[in-house]
Amino acid sequence: MFEIKPTFFKLSNGIQVVFLPTDAFVAHMGVMIHAGSRFENEKEEGLAHFLEHCIFKGTTKRKAFDIFTDLDSVGGELNAYTNKEEMCVHASFRNNHFTIASELLGDIIQNANFPEEEIQKEKEVVLDEIISYMDSPSERIFDDFESHIFKGNSLGYNILGTKKTVSSFTREDLLSYVDRYFTASNMVVSFVGRIDAEELVEVLERDFGGISGEEKSKLITEVSPFVPFKLMEKKSNFQTHTLIGGRAPSYNDPERRGMTLLTNVLGGPALNSRLTLSIREKYGYAYNVEANYTTYSDVGFWSVYMGTDKKYLKKAVALIYDELALLCEQNLTEKELEQAREQLKGHIALSLDSNMELMFSMAKSVMIHGRVDSIDEVYSQLDAITIDELEAIANKSFSLDNVAELIYKF
Repeated sequence: MFEIKPTFFKLSNGIQVVFLPTDAFVAHMGVMIHAGSRFENEKEEGLAHFLEHCIFKGTTKRKAFDIFTDLDSVGGELNAYTNKEEMCVHASFRNNHFTIASELLGDIIQNANFPEEEIQKEKEVVLDEIISYMDSPSERIFDDFESHIFKGNSLGYNILGTKKTVSSFTREDLLSYVDRYFTASNMVVSFVGRIDAEELVEVLERDFGGISGEEKSKLITEVSPFVPFKLMEKKSNFQTHTLIGGRAPSYNDPERRGMTLLTNVLGGPALNSRLTLSIREKYGYAYNVEANYTTYSDVGFWSVYMGTDKKYLKKAVALIYDELALLCEQNLTEKELEQAREQLKGHIALSLDSNMELMFSMAKSVMIHGRVDSIDEVYSQLDAITIDELEAIANKSFSLDNVAELIYKF
């Protein structure tokens, strides 16, 4: 069985590093920072994402043009993303260009100076991104659902922010956010590639060792109790969009493995998921129906998304509730459980086929748990899941008094 055997160490300032040596020609490096949109205050909604855009617009050593071309000129790629709980700046490149990539990432993370004229230009870019997103109901419904399910908490903020908040951001806001969260204790460097370990330590120490190790205060807000809801909103769409879901275990909850397996059975990526076999294959009510499970540090949520013609809406929604009830009322058989385990193991194996995804996965695992589980450990945890455990999780998460519903109609 393929196994992941990364090396772990810390830089002199406390930054955690996870390194997986490979024989691949291309290397991937990311700096993950515990600084996602969840850590914004009310007036800062969208600031983390806006910072992700502006961080490439100049440093004390480089202009925006140099940032864009230094790695691109040797065929590498530079990018970033922002989630609810983390931001990641990352690069992909040929192994022999590691020092170029590391120095560039270190410069961006430490020395971004956010030129005023670039900030104003980037506001227009992000405002256009918001307009584009508003035009995509299949994406927007997920964020609207989270705004309701986590009402009153920054987890409910839209990562992109609003037109009002983005328009109000200043250079001082960006610098303040960096000062609060871009600290050594908040960072993990992840590297997958072919390099000598001693050289990796030496280069990272040079490029990231100067970051302050001081831990700054974080915004901590308690998630309020879940209040189920049923909402229907009129939108200018050609299709109805439905999201049904509720609260679920966090990534620190031992029930997360069982919840992942149940979500996979219900509507995972496989063509034989229950929702796909029923709603799409048996009745032809929808092209796309899927179940998802999203975890955060202290809470999570599950959801079923479906886009369908309005004439099939009621019947298709009823079928979703039928499948939820079935998971609560009728246990999986031993054969079904074994098939579900094997399917999920296969999906995990497929995800490991991308070194870039491995780099992201290791960084997040170290940030969350301080370690990376071996494949054998993950598989053993799946093998330990029992039918009774799945029944308890299903009744806790999928029972009607724990389910919310948001529908976009036209």
